[in-house]
Amino acid sequence: MQQEAPTGGAGGAAEALEVWIDQDLCTGDGICVQYAPEVFELDIDGLAYVKSPEDELLVEPGATTPVPLPLLRDVVDSAKECPGDCIHVRRVSDRVEVYGPDAE
Repeated sequence: MQQEAPTGGAGGAAEALEVWIDQDLCTGDGICVQYAPEVFELDIDGLAYVKSPEDELLVEPGATTPVPLPLLRDVVDSAKECPGDCIHVRRVSDRVEVYGPDAE
């Protein structure tokens, strides 16, 4: 069973999260783009990539982008539904994966 959105710190504020895609495992199905087009985009090579907060496609291997809190559920659903198991969501503070194939 997947965890709920991680919280912590004073007042239970949500922790900052980032997301990245392992293009070596990406199947190009585009499910992530359907769930969160503000965060994910398919490039000309047919693979999914994350986008910066300024809407710039980040094609460098291992590039990360912040997960906007209003889109957290969409990003998590993308990671759960991804047929390539290539979407990784981790805490910024300690880089521990909280959603995705390497989550505990």
